Amino acid sequence: MEGLVLRVRLISGDTMDVTYDDRTAASESEAVDHVITTLSQSSGVLRCRHGDRLLVLYARGVATVEVAPRGAVL
Repeated sequence: MEGLVLRVRLISGDTMDVTYDDRTAASESEAVDHVITTLSQSSGVLRCRHGDRLLVLYARGVATVEVAPRGAVL
């Protein structure tokens, strides 16, 4: 499965586009479910990419997540 592009709004109000790649997910909907489940936990952490950089996204800093398989430009 290709990576999902997530538009993340942080609790500070800033937004950023990151790519989340889950090689264990068989479908896009499974990957989206994993993102939602992980970020709904107070100790949830996702490893994402922002351009060439590895980014660790902590659930406690995220206000909203928008999923766009091909939408955002990184």
